[in-house]
Amino acid sequence: MKRTLSIICLLIITACNTDKTERNTINTQAFSNSEIDAKVDSIMSKMTLDEKLVQIEGIRPRDIMVDDKFSPELAKEVMPHGIGHFCQFSSGLTLSPNELRDFVREVQHWLMTKTETKIPAIFHEEAITGFATQGATTYPQQIGMGCTWNPELIQECSNTTRLNMRAAGATYALSPMLDMSRTAHWSRLEESYGEDPYLTSCLGVSFVKGLQGNNFKTGVAATTKHFAGYGTQNDNPKELYEDYIMPHEAVMKLAGSKSVMPSYGKYKGVAVAASSEMLTDILRTHLKFDGVVISDYGAVSLIHKGHKQANSLKDAAIKALTAGIDIEVSAPVAFPFLPEALEEGLISIDVINTAVKRSLIMKTKLGLLDSKPQIGIDGNLNFDPPAYRDLAYRAATQSIVLLKNDGILPLKKDIKKVALLGPNSSTYYCMLGDYTYQSMISFWHSKEFDPENPKLYTLHEGLKSRLGEHIEIMQERGCDWSAPLESIIDNNGLGDDRLSKLKMMTIKGLPQPDLEKAVAFAEKSDVIIAAVGENLYLCGEGRQRKGIKLPGEQEAFVQKLIDTGKPVVLVLFGGRQQIVSKFKDKCAAIVQAWFPGEEGGNAIADILVGNTNPSGKLCVTYPATESKMETNYKNGYDNVDIQYPFGYGLSYTNYEYTSLEGPPEVNLNDDSFTLSLQVKNTGEMDGDEIVQLYVSPKDTNSTMKPIQLKGFQRVSLKSKEQKSITFEVSPEQLVQFKNNQWILEPGNFEFKIGASSTDIRLSAPVEIIGENKILEDGRQVFFSLNK
Repeated sequence: MKRTLSIICLLIITACNTDKTERNTINTQAFSNSEIDAKVDSIMSKMTLDEKLVQIEGIRPRDIMVDDKFSPELAKEVMPHGIGHFCQFSSGLTLSPNELRDFVREVQHWLMTKTETKIPAIFHEEAITGFATQGATTYPQQIGMGCTWNPELIQECSNTTRLNMRAAGATYALSPMLDMSRTAHWSRLEESYGEDPYLTSCLGVSFVKGLQGNNFKTGVAATTKHFAGYGTQNDNPKELYEDYIMPHEAVMKLAGSKSVMPSYGKYKGVAVAASSEMLTDILRTHLKFDGVVISDYGAVSLIHKGHKQANSLKDAAIKALTAGIDIEVSAPVAFPFLPEALEEGLISIDVINTAVKRSLIMKTKLGLLDSKPQIGIDGNLNFDPPAYRDLAYRAATQSIVLLKNDGILPLKKDIKKVALLGPNSSTYYCMLGDYTYQSMISFWHSKEFDPENPKLYTLHEGLKSRLGEHIEIMQERGCDWSAPLESIIDNNGLGDDRLSKLKMMTIKGLPQPDLEKAVAFAEKSDVIIAAVGENLYLCGEGRQRKGIKLPGEQEAFVQKLIDTGKPVVLVLFGGRQQIVSKFKDKCAAIVQAWFPGEEGGNAIADILVGNTNPSGKLCVTYPATESKMETNYKNGYDNVDIQYPFGYGLSYTNYEYTSLEGPPEVNLNDDSFTLSLQVKNTGEMDGDEIVQLYVSPKDTNSTMKPIQLKGFQRVSLKSKEQKSITFEVSPEQLVQFKNNQWILEPGNFEFKIGASSTDIRLSAPVEIIGENKILEDGRQVFFSLNK
């Protein structure tokens, strides 16, 4: 076991050590080559139309199972010609790691021996918080990971996901989600890395590098979603290209991503799933993407049923395939009409063959068409070994953001009684975001999950182990999350509608809240820890809350605790920012915990007691009102009411920024220039600071945004330690998309060093000189380099 863990740790380190040196290295590897083409062409030359079509369709494992077992009889009926994909193959099952691997092997053996083509399937799954299967490590939700500002950590986490998925026989992930989230009202905000394209791109590249590894035959193919501009009504080409497309482009060019999932939304009024402009002109022609485009679940049929932009399912299939979608999942609803469309001359066989070839090229790259493909790993599998759990703990501690602290934190050694109150004080439901295994199995499949597999630590458990027996913890819920449950099912027909088929599961084992008891505990305590906010029932795809204040009666509950006169530490759980403006001046401290994953209770407890110094910084703007207007720090905050700015987060120590040096003038044809400064930890506690580099145009006629993130460094500093920080910046990072082209213009700029987007500590003017420069090949440099 020790040797296995050593190998795992070595693989993690190896995967992560490439990021700094290759951050702007363009990945020129083509999706295919002459050898792969010849192999796939030979296979396709022997295939019938039926055998081809199944390669661009996906089904669910339940379609071929009886009593949780593989059924050869059903397989023969459901997939006589084989199948392209098994969709979300593990998140709907309650199988152990060994059972899951054996199931995959059994299905693949049947496909390779009982079908004429002998082609195995791709088993794909969700992976933003780790491999979505029973027993696998559950990392913090992606919005929390965005607040770590730690690309190396994210690459470590996704590398473990790769190892787990490959061990089970999975080769393809429907992750990461790279949508920009600019309103807390969007229920899918939690799946994103926040509101900024630079940060999202950097973290997305790291995620994909960890997931895919150095070789598709040992890696897991990443799927970037949702292409492009999902969650916004943006139709502005400049903003689309500069912001919403940037993360997808970065992972394609820098991390070699070869799978894209279009969004459920529209662009210029046309469903993206049927948009040739989006999927052919922008994706394949402009970005030169040469991989696979896989539909979102049900997105092809929604062209007809939801968007009403096709007059039949057959028409929807034609529109999707000709626009650029290659594979229909999670069920063959529209694509089975393609033979009829072909016979009627409504689509050509060349279009079908192109999609089939891309699907088979992907299988070839993943090693599935080798003479003896590697399906899973032998031996006893453990999807949550100690090394992964330690990683989950580190990720959780770095994802937590300290929003306010009047000195109450870390908790003082002389406290005797702690009142741990609120609906999230002793439950694991607030540790889990959407698209975790636990969320998927309970919501979409109406099955209970085992909180011991993997073990989920509650805040109560974490505090008990950290505070010890000499401090009394008085725990009581005090109020429910909401009564009745505040979330409603979104049935607008343009998203995943499976939730509409479910009834809310009753949370078992929790006593009814006792308000009087909670207030009594509060009055007897030295400090109150109020654990409030959302749970996995109140945030996620298809769930739409009435607003973004604390749900239900939680605001009134917190006010009652404040009224006791005892100091209140507000700990906020959830997948979005929640309005806390009325408590800003009343609570002693406010901690944003998000959905922190399996080690969340321990991580929060260590921050509260001071074993760990908080270091998270907001990857989103924190609103002060329930306005639904999109908020983005790049537009400035002059006309919006915010609580905390993008990039903000407190520490238990202080950092001093000095001595910024940089050139006053740079030619736009120069490869790069350097900005350097000194950062010192002036406090008494070791900590990590996230140094942020921004740029603002000084010319009044500039078409650039008022401020933009262009670099960041996470630096560890012991008490009183000082370090030199250097950013290597390329003038190409200032490129803009104007008049349908990428143009680099001279001008005067202010480069700013900040602890947040509004807390600017240092600045230096830099004039970019030269003539306008058109980048014929588009963006090639995405990030500043850290030295």
